Amino acid sequence: MTTQFDMFSDNDVGAPARSPRAVSTKRMTPATLHEEGMIAHLAATGRYRVLRKLEPRGIASVIRPEYPLRGVIIDTETTGLDHRRDEIIEIGAIGFTFDEQGGIGDVTGVYGGLQQPTTSIPAEITKLTGITGEMVAGQFIDMLALRHIIDPADLIIAHNARFDRPFCETFSASFSGKAWACSNVEIDWSSRGFEGTKLGYLVGQAGLFHEGHRAIDDCFALLEVLSLGSNSDARSPFAELYQASQRSRVRIFAENSPFDMKDHLKARGYRWSDGSDGRPKCWWIEVDEADLDDELNYLRSDIYRYPEADPPFRHLTAFDRFRA
Repeated sequence: MTTQFDMFSDNDVGAPARSPRAVSTKRMTPATLHEEGMIAHLAATGRYRVLRKLEPRGIASVIRPEYPLRGVIIDTETTGLDHRRDEIIEIGAIGFTFDEQGGIGDVTGVYGGLQQPTTSIPAEITKLTGITGEMVAGQFIDMLALRHIIDPADLIIAHNARFDRPFCETFSASFSGKAWACSNVEIDWSSRGFEGTKLGYLVGQAGLFHEGHRAIDDCFALLEVLSLGSNSDARSPFAELYQASQRSRVRIFAENSPFDMKDHLKARGYRWSDGSDGRPKCWWIEVDEADLDDELNYLRSDIYRYPEADPPFRHLTAFDRFRA
């Protein structure tokens, strides 16, 4: 099963899918120019791949008005996978501006903080996140500082929004009533030449590496990956994500579907809900609104085998998606 922790692992990377942001030659020192020459020489041989260290963007002193919309990239670390029982122990957030075409503008705010949970941090969580009980002792997340970033947001982005959104909304009402997008599932990374969707894959195949170990470091890494192609005619990953967030989706519940059809439903992309989160106990799927009729026809002809079957469905927007 894919977990939140899988999304950010630093696995081996394949061939770079896209070049990172071009390095400006302005104000370069002789040593830097020498480095660029070596990089160009190595790349020209075709025998080497050079990864550039990801340098976090600074907070802009002047916010450019041509980017009127506000976005937030969020990442959390928790004591487990169940938002009803487990707790957030770290939040990282980056506020940035963007325009209607999905062009990313300026960084407007940065926050990273730890919080002591009410119970001890499990050993397996410490192994996965590097966060120990000593690190969080007496620590708390400053919601006033975090709200300065969250409150103006038109869109909140997480690399595993299905995990992060329920935890964030349980943690604070400031995250509720916001539009959310998931950079893991709402961007077609494979069509962009990437071999995986984990952040470690994306960063490495973008020709970058980062040495950070905190949630805020992963936020900066995701910001750079989402910006790929911004300086060319190609549509950036963030532009694709923003467009996807504006589309209406439909969640279809295959209630009372025959038990012997479960493998067919699973193969088609349906997921099982055990009913513990308030949803119907059944297989379900989300599709684009334009695909609703086709999916209902599939259920009637291939699953229920009853032309009058009327499985329930619910329309969703970015304000509803990825909620618990």
